Amino acid sequence: MSTQLSEQSYEMEADPDVYKTLLESTRAIPWKIDWKTLRFTYIGPQIESLLGWQRDSWRSVDDWAERMHPDDRKWVVDFCVSQSQEGSDHEADYRALKSDGSYLWIRDVVHVLRNEQGEVDALIGFMFDIDERKKVEQERDCLRQELEELSYKDCLTGVANRRMLDQVLEQEWMDARRNCQPLSLVIIDIDYFKQYNDSFGHFKGDECLRQVASLLADSACRARDVVARFGGEEFVLVLPQTDAHAALTVAERCFAALQDANIPHPASPVSSQLTLSCGVATCLPNHRNSLDDFLEQADKALYKAKDGSRNCIVVAEN
Repeated sequence: MSTQLSEQSYEMEADPDVYKTLLESTRAIPWKIDWKTLRFTYIGPQIESLLGWQRDSWRSVDDWAERMHPDDRKWVVDFCVSQSQEGSDHEADYRALKSDGSYLWIRDVVHVLRNEQGEVDALIGFMFDIDERKKVEQERDCLRQELEELSYKDCLTGVANRRMLDQVLEQEWMDARRNCQPLSLVIIDIDYFKQYNDSFGHFKGDECLRQVASLLADSACRARDVVARFGGEEFVLVLPQTDAHAALTVAERCFAALQDANIPHPASPVSSQLTLSCGVATCLPNHRNSLDDFLEQADKALYKAKDGSRNCIVVAEN
């Protein structure tokens, strides 16, 4: 009995039609390329149902490269060629062009065959349809990015939160120190915001905070400038590569924008509309000063404005 099974197994191994049937019954697409001519010597019939191209249209590696998304083509071709030249098995994910003009994510798994002299003789491999898997991965990555962005945003106003502010300040301080460039801070407090809430209610107060945050973000118009909610009704503008004069200009622009918005605040002792108190500080970071000292300098300027007439800007003394 065992002898009969052995003979049947040998017959299967020796029959190329068996291998062909097995290969062509899988969902993966088998293929083979002659290394010297870089032409396909075989590609499975599954290619027609997957990508729509006729089997006989896959003549050389040029057809393979041309039927690839332009954004993927260069790195995939360069990578696969270099790995093949080194005789290393490899795999690559890319978007393959379908005959209808759409794209499908493919994973190409490549095995390098050598001749008796150890030279690369042929490449054989399988193309796998990984389109659904890629879509799931991309959706997961988008969700992760959204969650990460939310973790750095103030949920009420949409500007940066305290966590993001701390990281930005640390980074900009180090950059300013390394490049010998000025760094400026503008700390802003909404005047008599408690009275605003008492007059209009917290729902209207939240709307007011969102409006002020938007005005501040528009006033700090450079891409690298950061507007963050420091807490409650306080906001901070981080202004890299900004000297004292330019920082004062930004603060004045914030005041002008709020004045133009003309948000009523009848309970305010200083004005019939919403106003701000503002502290401005500028520093050229070096080994003799610290970020904490800089923050304290800006904070003292703010409280000097609040202890005075409010509705004003105080620039910290260097």
